Amino acid sequence: MTDVTFYLLDKADEAQPAHWLLACQLAARCYRKRQKCIVMCSDKASAEAFDELLWQQPLDSFVPHNLTGEGPKGGAPVEISWQSAETAQRPTVINLADALPERLQSYRQIFDFVPAEESAKQRARDRYKHYRAAGMTMHTLPASSIDEKTDG
Repeated sequence: MTDVTFYLLDKADEAQPAHWLLACQLAARCYRKRQKCIVMCSDKASAEAFDELLWQQPLDSFVPHNLTGEGPKGGAPVEISWQSAETAQRPTVINLADALPERLQSYRQIFDFVPAEESAKQRARDRYKHYRAAGMTMHTLPASSIDEKTDG
């Protein structure tokens, strides 16, 4: 059974999408737990921007990562993609895209976000409905809980 956790954001960030920083924290958590994950982005430009954001994180929270098709054979612990996840054999997906990840049932954990912006919030509600209709186990948490929850 796939667990889907939505993190609710209460404010917007002008510099970059606020949920991207949360995604960085989740990617770091997966890496610390030795759990490979894939970060799904809407397009190549978004994937490259998220890749750059991971490089900007503090040195003590460095996360080995690569864009799909780059890096070592089998990829780094954290893979960033804008393409179909067909090639990724990873138990966890961090969804930064507006669309649902493909092959929902093949993941153990999906992290998704409800941004503060109204149009993005509506797209998140639509994804939530699709996940629920697909029989996923649903969880909703405030974004602030990411700092409190270190092992889940």
